[in-house]
This record gives sequence, structure tokens and C-alpha cells, in this order.
Amino acid sequence: MMEALAETILRYTERQAGPGPYEVPSLNVHIMRSDRPNPPSHRIVEPALCIVAQGAKWANFGEERFVYRAGEALVVGVETPSTGRVVEASPDEPCLVLALALDPDIMRSVAEEMDSPPVAGGKDGRGIFVADFDGPLADCARRLVRLLDTPEAVPVLYPGIVREICYWLLTGPHGSKIAHVMSANGPSRRLMDALHNLRDRFAEPVRIEELATVARMSVSAFHRQFKALTSMTPLQYQKQLRLLEARRLMNSRAFNVEAAAFAVGYESPSQFSREYARLFGVPPKRHVKHPHAIAGDQGPEGDERRAL
Repeated sequence: MMEALAETILRYTERQAGPGPYEVPSLNVHIMRSDRPNPPSHRIVEPALCIVAQGAKWANFGEERFVYRAGEALVVGVETPSTGRVVEASPDEPCLVLALALDPDIMRSVAEEMDSPPVAGGKDGRGIFVADFDGPLADCARRLVRLLDTPEAVPVLYPGIVREICYWLLTGPHGSKIAHVMSANGPSRRLMDALHNLRDRFAEPVRIEELATVARMSVSAFHRQFKALTSMTPLQYQKQLRLLEARRLMNSRAFNVEAAAFAVGYESPSQFSREYARLFGVPPKRHVKHPHAIAGDQGPEGDERRAL
């Protein structure tokens, strides 16, 4: 089944103009083809399912790396900064990827209609993991790509395919993890409230105690569960938001290095430069002179938040 999905994606990309990625914004669907390994790219990833039909990719969240290959999908249940890269691709066997947004409301609606919905679980509370993607799930993905060639059928058939994907995810081996992240109540939802609070105030000094209060948890429980959900600590999460936003501001040509550093909350330009170079691989002054030195980066307010 995965071979059929790869063939369908390959045919779709061969009919498109330009190198891609190919986006269907109204459906939150992205199709990517890479004929060779690419440099790391940095962006904010929203809840999504990123399916590799051929080739391989990796994605870093904090200090944790997830490698996913043909027949696997990266499941991201939480909005978070990430670095991603295609690592296996060639002109003869390009890396082929289908990414689609995960809508918590649709997932919960499907769960409510099931006779025996999965119980939210997963002691580690992970919001990011790699899952096998074959059988019925691969068939759904293939039909979704084929549907893009008949736009008039999309409004009628697309919602059903998305619900079917949600059903197979919920009934699969990771159903309890997905239910845990997508639950409207419970620890994950309270953590999401704190995460959104941190995201909205990323340029301000934020005390962990404040975030723990928003999540209605002790400081130690909040710190532990936040890291389990996002694969990074709250301070690491805030730092990456700041650096991605600084990158966007410098890309706009309206901010120099110091102005960008202060705008995102740094008090020390030298500290900003060190941390920027550690994340992006080049110091910010070099980036200002050569703005295309790092491809594919987006800030927190960028227009291209998407799957890896």
C-alpha cells in the first residue's frame, strides 16, 4: 500500500509547476518532493501528521531527534518550534511526503461517535512521536492525494477522508496517546493553556511559577509534563520562539541585529548572537549580510507555519 501512495504522490508532483512544496491552503495539505537531501530548516510546527511515502527525514524538537522513513509518520500534537531535514533522497528515488493538519475538534468528534473510544493515556504524556503508517491509513492518504485532481469533489469527499484518518489513528496502537493530546479536558489541555500563554508573551520575562499556575500544576509537575509534551523545557521553548522571530524581523530588513535582539526580549546582544549561532549555525551579523544563508525558516508570526 505504501508503494501505491508513493506512486500517487510522485505522479501528482510531476504534474505540478515549480519545485514545491505544493500546498492546498484551504485544506491545510502540503505535498513535498525532494530529489536530494536538503539543509536543515527551522519553523513553528502546528499539530500535524507528516507521512513519508518514500525516503527519510528527521526532525529535532529541543534535544530530541525523531527519524521517520517510508511507511512511517511523524505525529505532532502540539504547536512547537522544530528543525527538520530530508536525509534520504535522490533523483531516482525522491523523498515523498504528505503532511496534513490535525484538527483536535474533528478528532474529538470522531472519538465521541465511537462505541469504545480510546482512553486518554500514555504515562509519558508525549505530544510528538513516530507511528507506523500503512494499511487503511496509507489507503486514506492515497485517496486524499488522488482527490486533489478533482477539485469539484473535494468539498464533498475530503471531510469524510479526514474523519476516516482520525478513526484509524484513534483505533491504532497510538490511539491512547492521540486521545491524551487531543482531549478537551485533563492535563494536556491545561498544559496547552500555559503553552499558549508562553507563546503570546515570548518576548517578556516569564516565571515558571506563573505558567504552572495557569496549568493548575505544581512547578515540578508542570516542568516535567511540559517537557514530555513538547520535548523541550519551557525556557528552551521560549528561546526558540524568540530566535525564530528575530530571524523573521531581520529577514524583513527593518531590523538590524541589536534591534531584533531587543525586540524579542534579549537584554544582551552578545548572548543573543551566541544563541542564534548555536541554533542556526551562523551568527546573526552574517545572516543580515546574507539573508538566504539559511533556507526555510519562519518566525512565530510567519505565514508558513506548517508540517515538517
